[in-house]
Amino acid sequence: MKKTSSKKPLSRSVLRGYCTSYLFILPAMIYFAIFSFAPIIYMVYLSFTEYKFPGTPHFNGLANFIKASKDTLYWQSVWNTLVFTFFATIFTVVFALIIAVFMNRKFKGKRVFRVIYYLPAVVSEVVNAILFLWLFNAQFGVINTTLMKIGIKNPIAWLQTSPYAMIVIILVAVWRGGCWNAPIFLSALEGISKSIYESAEIDGANGWKTFWKITVPLLKPTIIMTFIMSINGTLQLFDESVNLTKGGPANTTITMSHYVYNTCFINVPNFGYAAAMSFIIFIMVAVLAFINLKVGDTRD
Repeated sequence: MKKTSSKKPLSRSVLRGYCTSYLFILPAMIYFAIFSFAPIIYMVYLSFTEYKFPGTPHFNGLANFIKASKDTLYWQSVWNTLVFTFFATIFTVVFALIIAVFMNRKFKGKRVFRVIYYLPAVVSEVVNAILFLWLFNAQFGVINTTLMKIGIKNPIAWLQTSPYAMIVIILVAVWRGGCWNAPIFLSALEGISKSIYESAEIDGANGWKTFWKITVPLLKPTIIMTFIMSINGTLQLFDESVNLTKGGPANTTITMSHYVYNTCFINVPNFGYAAAMSFIIFIMVAVLAFINLKVGDTRD
């Protein structure tokens, strides 16, 4: 006997619904294909070519990647970016979680505070950089002026000294990234049922124990997502390095994206080599995102 298929053919109304749905997302798909997917494909192609402006691309195999492996300044930018990523990601997630927990409580002026804390995420990164230039300027910065009033004799060259310059860039990244991620944590916190906390309170759990035993485990998917988003953003750190320190002092704060920009537009333009370095950044982001997903996967 022939087996009959259990699947029923789709009705015209269902097919019409599918077509309508795809029609609505078609503009977004076209936009993504033109402005995101196509540039990535072209970047991968250029990474295997010798393309110095003016001129035309010529295939050169793995020459750009071999050049990158021997480029000491490139590896300096990689190291700087990894340091920024490590510290900025951790402090960004912690800072965002603290703000979200605070915002989840009831207090006077809550709505006003919500507007104020989100301002760094609304304004451009250039404006944030100018703000921190004003704060950490060696001569007339607010920080040095305050320190000198309380007894510090010599002003600190925050942006001209290697350890301090790195700290300032990390602060800018945390300042902006924390304000981006805080609403995500706040939304997740508001989605946790209050009955869970009421049961914990009946069992005698205090606030700190409730936070570590209930809030953090329930926020684990959100924490992983914000980690991935923060890593992705910090690996592409650019505006802070360009606008605050110009990559100095002695290239100790230059990032991979900053070095790619210099290779394309500041130094002798070498689009093929810049594309190869961009491709390496793309691979690094993908690998770190995959590791985060695997570490956070609790399925058997």
